[in-house]
Amino acid sequence: MRDSADTKPKLLIVEDDAGLQSQLRWCFEGYEILQATDRAGAMAQVRRHTPQLVTLDLGLPPDPANATEGLALLEEILALAPETKIIVVTGNDDRTNALKAVASGAYDFYIKPVDADMLRLIVDRAARLYELEEENRQLARGNASSLSGIVSSDPGMLQVCRMVERVAPSDATVLLLGDSGTGKEVLARAVHDLSNRAKERFVAINCAAIPENLLESELFGYEKGAFTGATRQTIGKIEHADHGTLFLDEIGDLPHSLQAKLLRFLQERKVERLGGRAEIPVDVRIVGATNQNLKALIQSGDFREDLFYRISEISIEIPPLRERQGDPSLLAHALLERFAREQRKPRRGFTQDALQAIDAHPWPGNVREMQNLIRRAVIMADGPLITAADLGLEAPAAADEPIRLREARDSAEHEAIVKAMGRCNGNIAQAADLLGITRPTLYGLLDKYGMR
Repeated sequence: MRDSADTKPKLLIVEDDAGLQSQLRWCFEGYEILQATDRAGAMAQVRRHTPQLVTLDLGLPPDPANATEGLALLEEILALAPETKIIVVTGNDDRTNALKAVASGAYDFYIKPVDADMLRLIVDRAARLYELEEENRQLARGNASSLSGIVSSDPGMLQVCRMVERVAPSDATVLLLGDSGTGKEVLARAVHDLSNRAKERFVAINCAAIPENLLESELFGYEKGAFTGATRQTIGKIEHADHGTLFLDEIGDLPHSLQAKLLRFLQERKVERLGGRAEIPVDVRIVGATNQNLKALIQSGDFREDLFYRISEISIEIPPLRERQGDPSLLAHALLERFAREQRKPRRGFTQDALQAIDAHPWPGNVREMQNLIRRAVIMADGPLITAADLGLEAPAAADEPIRLREARDSAEHEAIVKAMGRCNGNIAQAADLLGITRPTLYGLLDKYGMR
């Protein structure tokens, strides 16, 4: 084990026997030792220090004769820090509860009397696994987009992210095109956050969610007395976003009567409130988004061609989830970790049938649909692993894709690696096993395709 003071793995020993506490502390040289004697003390240590490893005696006060407190603590730790490796230590006649603890998410169990060398071996193995998994989590994050809120290793989606990073520092208007649920607002916020307007407001308005007779006053504001009920002066969203970014979601649904007024603003950069006469200069960046085909709307006369060219100085097409290689499984793992934390429900991962179903499902609702299914599964599932049935998906029958010849080898190889990395949540060892190759070989392929 590493012995640098800054890199020692943290090991929390939860044991109410003072003698055994001392014995365990002695046998774990090379670890930063934390200690607790009960459930409350252990959770305080977990919150304060976030240990990578825990040895947990299931028989804790106030009921040391039973495993109730220990099992409850196990569930609490995994809900707060699901990556933690927990080794439960239990009495010689309590194998049933030890197995129950492992089924609930414990890494391993050890039955008393304690053999220091054997327990040290188990803990060292758990520490090494934690280290590898953390390395893989960092690798997965490194291969994925650097944009906040975007989880992807798909070349097409990463190209979208690079376009966002390039265009963000400019003041060009940006039009985001893609199906509902593909992350248009997340990318719009990224455009804002990476721009020189990041310290100013990001103001969003959904053009399809507001009735036409109210949308004009929402966008441009109004003066007192402009219409019945206008009892005070109110600035609009455009003016509110001054010096910041205005996100016009579902801009394809903007009423034709307002398209001309928005076009005039984009040309003059001045707004005129309803009932007002003064022109108010506004410095704002416009980012639009729609799931509609604006060129088809232009041909049908439902969208102004001159407005289209004003709002689409930079157009970015966002691929749907079904077209992103490896992303369904990768995103599912990220969402599972997020919702397990939110719901305080320890979930260790997905069964193989769930991963196959996730990869095979067409995801017509894209990320939004996946969020709903996984949140529901985290809440409703009985076991620590999420199954296809928990997700409400049907696992597909296994079917091998046809083998390609030499001219397509690199493409097929890259696709297989992306899928394996996504399905294994970036875990190098598991992905290598799935691909039937060694870890060094996989590292070499990741370097070859620029995925490290």
